[in-house]
Amino acid sequence: MKVNPIYWQEARVSSRSFRLPLIIFLCDTILALAALLNMYSMVTQAKATAEIQYASFLNLYVLVACIEFVMILLIVPALTSGSISGERERQTLNLLLTTRMTPGDIVIGKLMASLSTIFLLIVSSFPVLALVFIYGGVTVKDIVLLLLTFVSTAVLSGSVGICCSSVFKKSTIATVVSYCAMAALVLGTGAGARVAGSSGPSFFSWLLLFNPAMPFGAAMREQLGNVRRLSVLETWAGNWFQRMSAGDWLWISLMVQFLLAGFCLWTAICQVNPRRKRRWKY
Repeated sequence: MKVNPIYWQEARVSSRSFRLPLIIFLCDTILALAALLNMYSMVTQAKATAEIQYASFLNLYVLVACIEFVMILLIVPALTSGSISGERERQTLNLLLTTRMTPGDIVIGKLMASLSTIFLLIVSSFPVLALVFIYGGVTVKDIVLLLLTFVSTAVLSGSVGICCSSVFKKSTIATVVSYCAMAALVLGTGAGARVAGSSGPSFFSWLLLFNPAMPFGAAMREQLGNVRRLSVLETWAGNWFQRMSAGDWLWISLMVQFLLAGFCLWTAICQVNPRRKRRWKY
């Protein structure tokens, strides 16, 4: 099986560095502390009131999932935004282009190397998420659906970071722009839909399909036993969402986000390609 040489080299370097275990240790420590403190508060409340509310144990699952989702949004752009621009700053990008590797191999290899760290982080968080299995209420299917939303968020944010890294020559500028782009996708589309979509369908309402937080929120709402038709968008977009095919909204949103990630990767490949006559210069 042919292995991408960029991915192979980046994976070997990252596995031997101190940064990878440090990131995993810090993230898992944050998740474990949040879970243990939540469990301690529930046990203390049970001792004080002599009542056990099993529905409150789902808060543990929600808390850990939300913290991990936010960490993915914050870590992935930092890992990918300096991948191509860093090669330019070290003046090694032209050397890579003289090899048999295509610009697509370079971009995909960089993305795979950065996402492998995130995937390892997601896998390492399994024991913390599995704590809720002690009390029940969450099945393996729910965990798989949650992990799918994590993977789609990581791929989208990583593709945005790679795109910004290929467009801008400086890693600092690429990092700032990538964080601004993700903030526009997460906060901008949500705020716009909340303001403009309260009376009916609007342009901002449909932009929620690009928001990685909405599939995550919809998956969480479905897993908690509420409306299975993913009515979480009613909070943002108004009553028009009831007239949509709500049962398929989660999968449509994931498909749209993967298409957006593919467009970002195509843009990055075009920017790295030396044969392209027109290139943005920043």
